[in-house]
Amino acid sequence: MMPILTILFFGSILAFIVILAAIIWFFARISGAGQRETRADEARLAQELHQGLEKMEARIEALETILLENQNRKGERP
Repeated sequence: MMPILTILFFGSILAFIVILAAIIWFFARISGAGQRETRADEARLAQELHQGLEKMEARIEALETILLENQNRKGERP
């Protein structure tokens, strides 16, 4: 009778450890997926920011060109 109780006891401990490991693995996967989504969002945001800055640079260059043309028409030096 004693070996059966020992096997049941250690079997239940082993089952508890396996279940606990599965729970930890599950939550690690969920948090890892969240980090990947966060990284993807950060990358998308960085791309949008870069595109916006490129557009702003083009606008500033256009404004500089307009100002220089106006100054040249009036005979002023830049």
